[in-house]
Amino acid sequence: MNPENVRAEFEKAKNALRAAEILQAEGLFEDTISRSYYAVMHAARAALLVHDAIPKSHAAVRRLFGAVLIRPGLIEPEWADVLAREQDRGLLADYSLHVLWEPEASSRLVEDARVFLQRIQEYLVSVGIVLEG
Repeated sequence: MNPENVRAEFEKAKNALRAAEILQAEGLFEDTISRSYYAVMHAARAALLVHDAIPKSHAAVRRLFGAVLIRPGLIEPEWADVLAREQDRGLLADYSLHVLWEPEASSRLVEDARVFLQRIQEYLVSVGIVLEG
């Protein structure tokens, strides 16, 4: 494990969450949902890097999150559901032409991303990763 890579990946997650919050405030809901997904995806990648699991695709992040973190009981199963929901909605927001996003839906995904990052941060700290404020 390279702690610097874990920290860098988690920093990307925090930046994507911040972008999602700004976009939500500006009423840019598709972009909010996309950034919210990337926040969760980067946080999941950070947790996977602790175990030297390096996903090569977005689908691999989801698959490895279950295999490396959920099945052994390191992270609770409900967080895999958050990752799946964020990924599904993020792909719709990025690639669907005819989906209208309500403020409440994007707000919920931002909140889900926020608590996902909190949980992953707790996990990273529990395995000895020192994160900056």
